[in-house]
Amino acid sequence: MEVKGQKMSENMKKFTPRDKGIKLVSKANDFDYCDDDPSVLRAVLSCGHVTDPESLTDCCKAQLDYGETEFTCPLCEEEWPYNEVRKLAKLTIEEKSSFEEKLGTNTAKKLVNFRECPGCGSFIERLNASSLSVECSICTEKTGETYEFCWNCLQEWNGSQIRGDQCGNEGCTIDRTLLKDCPMISLIYFNNAVQCPKIRTCPSCDMLIEHTNNGCNNMECPQCDNEFCIICLEPGHDYDDQPCKLAPRQIDSVSEQQ
Repeated sequence: MEVKGQKMSENMKKFTPRDKGIKLVSKANDFDYCDDDPSVLRAVLSCGHVTDPESLTDCCKAQLDYGETEFTCPLCEEEWPYNEVRKLAKLTIEEKSSFEEKLGTNTAKKLVNFRECPGCGSFIERLNASSLSVECSICTEKTGETYEFCWNCLQEWNGSQIRGDQCGNEGCTIDRTLLKDCPMISLIYFNNAVQCPKIRTCPSCDMLIEHTNNGCNNMECPQCDNEFCIICLEPGHDYDDQPCKLAPRQIDSVSEQQ
């Protein structure tokens, strides 16, 4: 492994005088205080800070891992356009594919987790995927009373707050988009990283249930106490003793799957 401050190995990404359209300087790396060799060329970013391709790649990878959808300078918080990152980080074909896939995934997650409040029109984040009842803090502050709306039908909440399948408003149905677009997770409980959708509906009552990635495959429904396997949707069992087949994503209920 390359140690920061040591001379870069031949297989590391680096700039050369042949790199066109990039402002190259011999200044020290702003993101690695040990990288100050004056014989090494580094690029000046649009924000004015100086970097080498490896440091920029690592910095942007970390931001993607944190779920970001934009790249920003950790020193001045100015945004870096993706085209700039792709060029100055000298992304390989594999890195470009990985970056673009993560950008798409992170963007989809953010879109899935926000809805427009029917009371004030503000975009509100849903913090608990197991409940359709979402409080708008803006409306609550304005009215002086707790204001909640339904994540599905986007009407003021009507009914019991514990429901995860639908509210009491006529015509409210289960959130199919959330079931369809929720990310896949790897259950860290298993050594072989078993994957499944993060959100399922209870096979008994259709309540939405989210797996936190902590614990095993068995889920207990807080609404009807039914225990089921989040992987195969069958009654709860020990996965190590009874390996099961991954059930497809649900659309409306276990009786209607894609």
